[in-house]
Amino acid sequence: RGCSAQRRQHRRPGHALMGTMDLKTDANAVTINLLLIVRPEEAASKEKGQREGQTEGGRGAGLKGDSNGNSRSQPRQGTDLNGRRGPTEPSEHTPHITSGPDKGTQVTVEIHHEDTSPPLIKRLSLGKGSQRLRGHDNKGFRKIEAPRPPGAKDLHAYPWDKSSLKSMPVDLQQLEKLDAYALKVNVKNSVEDLVKALLKQARTDLEKVRAIWMWICHHIEYDVVGYHNKSQLSSKPRDVLQMGKSICEGYAELFEHMCSLAGIQCKKLSGHAKGHGYKTGQTFTGDSDHAWNAVYLEGRWHLLDSTWGSGSVDDSFTTFTQRYNEFYFLTHPALFINNHFPDNSNWQLLKPTLTLKEFENNMLHNSNFYMLGLLAVHPDTPIIQTVNGKASVSVDCRPGTLFMFKLKGTDEHGLMTLKKNGMELDIYPQKTGSHKLEIFAKPSKAEASDDVYKCVAEYVVECESVDKAMRFPKDLHQPVGPSWFSQRHGFLRPSHREPVLHTNDGRCSLTFTLGKDISVLTSLHTDGSSLAEDMGRRHVLQTHRGNQVELKVHLPHAGSFVLKIYSKKKSDPGNYDYIFNYLIRCLNTEVKWPAFPRSYSKWLQDYEILEPLSGLLPANRNVQFKLKMHGIAKVLVQAENTCPLTQNKGYWEGTCNTSGCREVFVMVHENANHSFYSHVLKYEVETQ
Repeated sequence: RGCSAQRRQHRRPGHALMGTMDLKTDANAVTINLLLIVRPEEAASKEKGQREGQTEGGRGAGLKGDSNGNSRSQPRQGTDLNGRRGPTEPSEHTPHITSGPDKGTQVTVEIHHEDTSPPLIKRLSLGKGSQRLRGHDNKGFRKIEAPRPPGAKDLHAYPWDKSSLKSMPVDLQQLEKLDAYALKVNVKNSVEDLVKALLKQARTDLEKVRAIWMWICHHIEYDVVGYHNKSQLSSKPRDVLQMGKSICEGYAELFEHMCSLAGIQCKKLSGHAKGHGYKTGQTFTGDSDHAWNAVYLEGRWHLLDSTWGSGSVDDSFTTFTQRYNEFYFLTHPALFINNHFPDNSNWQLLKPTLTLKEFENNMLHNSNFYMLGLLAVHPDTPIIQTVNGKASVSVDCRPGTLFMFKLKGTDEHGLMTLKKNGMELDIYPQKTGSHKLEIFAKPSKAEASDDVYKCVAEYVVECESVDKAMRFPKDLHQPVGPSWFSQRHGFLRPSHREPVLHTNDGRCSLTFTLGKDISVLTSLHTDGSSLAEDMGRRHVLQTHRGNQVELKVHLPHAGSFVLKIYSKKKSDPGNYDYIFNYLIRCLNTEVKWPAFPRSYSKWLQDYEILEPLSGLLPANRNVQFKLKMHGIAKVLVQAENTCPLTQNKGYWEGTCNTSGCREVFVMVHENANHSFYSHVLKYEVETQ
C-alpha cells in the first residue's frame, strides 16, 4: 500500500506512476478504487506575452490582448473568510484531507471514475499509519461531493445545442436586487473586506458568484495604458483592486481570488480568443493570449469572462468604454467555444471537444449574434468563394429580426431578402480579390435608445470572376422584395413574393391586399438622368378596387429599375414612410413606354383608367376613352374641341380627336348644379 520514497525517486521526470489501491475502512468496510498518479513538480511557469481579445470584433466593440509579459501566476494558498485553510490550487480542488499524525511519505492520490482521465477530482494525502480520514467518518466521506473534472464522464454533458445562452437556469429578474446592491458596494481597502461586504446579500453559491461578477464588471476598467506598457502592469488581486484597472490576467486572478475567499471553487483558465484584432480565418500559434474563469456551481463547472463582461475598447486601442455584457456570465459552453479556446481542451466542457483547427475554421459568432436570438448562418465557414461571380449567405433566427450588410463598406452589390425566420443574401462583388462581408442585425421592435444595427457575423469573400451583368441601381434599398416587415405595414398577400421582376415587354403588374386606412405612394428609379423624380412617379399607375391595389409599371427603356413603395395612414396628415422595394429588370432594348397620364388631386384613389393608358397620345387621331369614376355628374375631354363622355354601366366612354392640340385634359363636373369643371387627368400629344 502506497509507494516508498526510494521507489518514487527512481521515476524519470515527466512520467506518472499509476496503479490502483483499495482503502478499507473500519466501520462500513467501504472499498474505494484509487487511480494512483505521482506527478513531478510543475515547472515554474514561463513568462509569456498575452494578446487578449476584449469583447468581440466589430467597430469599437472589442479589446486586444495582454502581451503583458507577466509570469503565469502561481496557485495561492490562503484562508477563506471563515478562517479555513484553502487548497494550494483552490480553483480546481477541494481541500486536502490528511491522514493521522504519522504522516510518513506523502503521496498525492487522485480519485477518478474508472473510465476517466485526469484532471483530478480530489486529492488525498495518505501516509503510513492510520487510514482513518481525519475530521470525517466514513459515512461523511462518502457524502463529500467532489467536483466533476472537465472531460470526465458526465450524465449532463453539454450538448451542441444553442437553445440556451446559459449553462444553468438563471432567472436574472430574481437577481436584480442583488445586482443593484453589488454595484453600490464601495470597498477598496482589501479584497477580503470587499468580499465580506458583497456576501452580506448573497446566500447561495450562485448569488455569491453573481455578486462578485457584477462588482468586477462594473468597477474594474480595462487598462489600455498598461496594455501598451507592460512594465506598469500587475495582475495581483490587491493591486488590481487598488488600481481599479487591469488586463485579462488581472480580471481573471481577481475573480479567482474573490471566489476562493467566498468558498467557491474557481479556476483561472488561459487560451486563445477571437477578440479585438482578430482577423477572419487567422490561425493561432504560440502562447495563449487571453484569460478567463470557470466556477463550480450545482455539481458542475461553468464558464465566464469578466474582461469581456466589463466593456470594450475602440479600434485604435486607446479608449476603454464600460459597457456591461451579460452574455459572458455562465455562458453555455457550446456558445463560449465560439471565441474562447482553452489551452486544456477539457475546459471546453464539451463532448466532443474541438480541435484548434476546427476552432480556427469555425465562424465567429459574437455575443450580439446570440443575444439577438440568431440561430445559425450558412455557410458556417468564415471564408467563402464566389461561383460565377456570386456568393450566397443566409441567417436563421427567431421572427422579427431586421438585417443589413456591408460588402467592402457598401450594400450596393447584393440582393438581400427578409424571411419570416431569417434572411437570404446574394452578393456579386464587382472586383476580383478578397472582400470583407459584414452582416448586421437588430430587433424590429427595439427601443429607440437601442435602435442600432449590430455586427453579428463576418466573412471573407474570395472572388475569382465578376458578373458584370449583375449591377444594381444605386437607389435599390436593402432588403428587397415583400416580407413580414411590409406585411406588418399593411401590404398583404403580394402577387409577387420574389424580390426581382423580369419583364420582356417592359410592362408588369403587382397586386396587394391593403390593411385598413392605408394610402400608397410609388415611384420608379434608375441610374443616370433618364428618369426625373416627377416622371418616376408617372411610370407607375395605381388602381384600387376595394381593399386591393394594383400597381401597373411601364418601363421607359431597357435596364434595371427600382420600384419603391411608400405608405401612410389616410387619416394621418404627415409624410409617407418608405416600406419596401422591388428590382425590375428588362433586357429588351426595343422597349420604350411613355409615362401614364398625369393625375390631379381630384382624381380619387378608387378611380380607374381603362384607356388610354399611355400619357402620350398620337397626333391627329380619334382616341377612345374609357374611365371608371363614381359620384360624377358630367365628364368632358378637352382637346381642340370639347368632347363629352357618356356613362354606361359605371364607365364613362367616348372618343376625342387630337388634331390641332398639344395637350388633352379630362375634366369632371362634380355637381349638376355647379357651373365649373375640375381637371383630373392630363395627356400630352405627340409632336408631328
